[in-house]
Amino acid sequence: MPGHEEGEECDDAPVGFSAHGVSSGLARALPLGLGGAAYGVVFGVLAGNAHLGLVEAVAMSAFVYSGAAQVAALGLWSSHLPFFTIWLATFLVSVRYLVLGASLRPWLGRARPGRAYGSLFLLTDESWALTQAELRAGRRDAGFLLGAGLANFATWTGGTAVGRILGGQVPDPSAWSLDVAPAAIFVALLAGLWRGRVDLLPWLAAAAIAAVAHQAIPGPWYVLLGAAAGMVAAHARGKLNRER
Repeated sequence: MPGHEEGEECDDAPVGFSAHGVSSGLARALPLGLGGAAYGVVFGVLAGNAHLGLVEAVAMSAFVYSGAAQVAALGLWSSHLPFFTIWLATFLVSVRYLVLGASLRPWLGRARPGRAYGSLFLLTDESWALTQAELRAGRRDAGFLLGAGLANFATWTGGTAVGRILGGQVPDPSAWSLDVAPAAIFVALLAGLWRGRVDLLPWLAAAAIAAVAHQAIPGPWYVLLGAAAGMVAAHARGKLNRER
């Protein structure tokens, strides 16, 4: 549209929230949820090895609902729980969702608070990428994010239950290499969001800073620093475009 730079969506179109949008999100995300289910099985086995019961493992997946953060927390699990260290690790791994959620504000900001925050509770990397694709395709039903999130939530918690029930039958879940499935899916989805040179600077900045931080700083700080670098680069790019 005139007045919009390349790749920028028009945010003044009406936004709805319907059962059709929810069902569409469910249908689109369910096949991808199989990767989340596989990762959930791995987490369930790890939770059993850390002596968590079935209810405890599933409750952790339901309320924390962050696979990488949960695995990081289990790595710190002991008889004397280091609560602050676990909290910090969980925060650093999950802080990216603040960025992902903020990017959806032009869309969810027009939905009722209960619908918006309920959808955001179920936000995952995969549901975010699918929703971004919906936005760029011109479809404006915010129920899509909720449906995609429900699909991911069901497969993740279900996979956790299966993994915990299997328990000691799979003593070395890392041998499956199933933990890479969610990352592989997300990278594939990101490739579909590539808009050309307009995305080049933020993506390069985020990747470069994250790679350096991963090598230089122990822990998951690279997640936060890479996201911050990408946001700063995107803001600088937008400012330059407005000044031209």
